[in-house]
Amino acid sequence: MTETTSKYYLLDTNILLHEPLAFLNFDEHNVVIPMVVLEELDNIKDRHKDVSREARVAIRSLEDALKDASPEEILEGVSLSRMQGAHHAEGTLAIFPDYQLKQTDSVLNLSENDHRIIQAAIELQKRHKNAKIVLVTKDINMRLKAKGAGVKYVEDYRTDQLIDDIRFLSKGFVELEGDFWQNVGEVTSVQEGRETFHEVEREVLPTVFRNQYLIDETELFAAKVVGYDEQHVRLHDLGFERMMSYHAWGIHPKNIYQAMAMNALLDPSIDLVILTGPAGSGKTLLALASALELVIEQGIYEKIIVTRNTPEIAESIGYLPGTEEEKMAPWLAAITDSLEVLHKNDESMESSLNYIMNKANIQFKSLNFMRGRSIQNAIVLLDESQNLTASQLKTIITRCGTGTKIICSGNLAQIDSYYLTAVTSGLTYIVERFKDYPGSATVNLNGVVRSSLAQYAEENL
Repeated sequence: MTETTSKYYLLDTNILLHEPLAFLNFDEHNVVIPMVVLEELDNIKDRHKDVSREARVAIRSLEDALKDASPEEILEGVSLSRMQGAHHAEGTLAIFPDYQLKQTDSVLNLSENDHRIIQAAIELQKRHKNAKIVLVTKDINMRLKAKGAGVKYVEDYRTDQLIDDIRFLSKGFVELEGDFWQNVGEVTSVQEGRETFHEVEREVLPTVFRNQYLIDETELFAAKVVGYDEQHVRLHDLGFERMMSYHAWGIHPKNIYQAMAMNALLDPSIDLVILTGPAGSGKTLLALASALELVIEQGIYEKIIVTRNTPEIAESIGYLPGTEEEKMAPWLAAITDSLEVLHKNDESMESSLNYIMNKANIQFKSLNFMRGRSIQNAIVLLDESQNLTASQLKTIITRCGTGTKIICSGNLAQIDSYYLTAVTSGLTYIVERFKDYPGSATVNLNGVVRSSLAQYAEENL
């Protein structure tokens, strides 16, 4: 590779914390890790935090890539192709000695780590004038500062970004114009017990995936894709009115979007249900009501495990007195609020809540203690999952064993994480990754049903 065509990717610390093996995902290009990044990883690795694991994995992986190289080779760049598991990495990995940078009036204050990384990128631009030097960071403010300081190319880490615009995110359903059956030519219908299935030509629905819902403007037709090949699409006829008559723990759907969500939530063959939508669309209430129905009324599952990320990203829940459930309770107020709504008309609401908590074996768990578990015969409610990364969601989903259903809900317009956006959120990632998996369903709950005030705020603020 000539100097004029080569690229150098300088990685910020948050890239390796987001994905410890990120340095292997730059194909034939050169990856540079500033020394200050290693210092930051070293400071993080011993903390009692979830992110410390990522720091330790990153350090071990870097050591594995550089262990046989001389100091001179590490500064120049070591080939990644020899590293075990580096199937696509054909470039080099180098450590940049940013401690050699000299403080002058014309550069940023080098006592700050971010500034040392930015200055390292500027120094590389001077050394390799004909190459493309790219600073990769998930810190939005750092990207702005780097541009202002003179770094020509600054990017977010996009290897795990599956869509470019959140508008392209799968909603889990298709709203068809007019009457669906008017556009269908040949159709084969089969009755299996009480259920009706149709096979229509693929050209009627060219873009489909499993468990995708279909509705039209007639408010009569509603179906779900249960299979397809190059010629045909197999539909399960659900019926609009039939779906609107669903109920779970006294809750009925207020619109067709909630009805589609309830269909997925109450189906034991669907192991993963992803609910997206604005605040007040009913995600948590529907998930909890359906979970209570499946555990207490139908006895399909044995318990309900409720968890969510906290602002500390599932770090230590503290040393003050109290059980894990008591400490997690403030973060899971949305669940307790929903429980109160479900039992507000009971003669003694507090007694009802205590009874239901015991009967459904509802457990409040910290994400910090989910790693390493194997959860059997349970429903896992993962609230506020828009603030989790793809790797954190993978950790939780892979905990689910036999007979376990996981419900992930979140509002992609309310992300609190410093480093995530709507398109890089782990919630967005799993929606796209699982959209054609036979055991999963996604529903975007359009419309705010909490109150007219909440709806107006969602639409106008």
